[in-house]
Amino acid sequence: MKSIYLVGYMTSGKSTIGETLAKKMGFDFVDLDDWIEADTRMSIEKYFKKFGEETFRLREKEVLKKSMNLIKYVVATGGGTPCFFDNMQTINEKAISVYIKVAPDTIFGRLKKQKSTRPLVAKLSDSELKEYVHKTLKERSVFYEQATHIFEVKNENKSQIANKILELV
Repeated sequence: MKSIYLVGYMTSGKSTIGETLAKKMGFDFVDLDDWIEADTRMSIEKYFKKFGEETFRLREKEVLKKSMNLIKYVVATGGGTPCFFDNMQTINEKAISVYIKVAPDTIFGRLKKQKSTRPLVAKLSDSELKEYVHKTLKERSVFYEQATHIFEVKNENKSQIANKILELV
């Protein structure tokens, strides 16, 4: 069976859902951001500050390509991973992709609590953050919606979501 890549916006739950899904499937789990942090020996936040987004996106593409060699994995991508280069096409050619679709207001509420650890939004006021989420989610949805499957999150917990994804794939 092909590996499964979870795509979606920041705080959509790709990592927590991914770990649960991997256990249910008997697959291994990897988060691409964790992989980048292990490779670079620095947090995504520090890497962004030191090298900038362009360099980060190149590193991300490199790690994504390496991940394509994994067998029987659930892979959580970064929120921007599918939106740069030909990353979404690469994912869909080699794996099954699932877009974890979360409402913009839910994302805003989650990001508001996590701003300090998110380099793209750390310095935004609440009103700027809300505007940013709506604007960038609309832009990124074009890429996310290219996923093999789309799962729209309502009020399910991570186990329920993982079970429903299992039904899709």
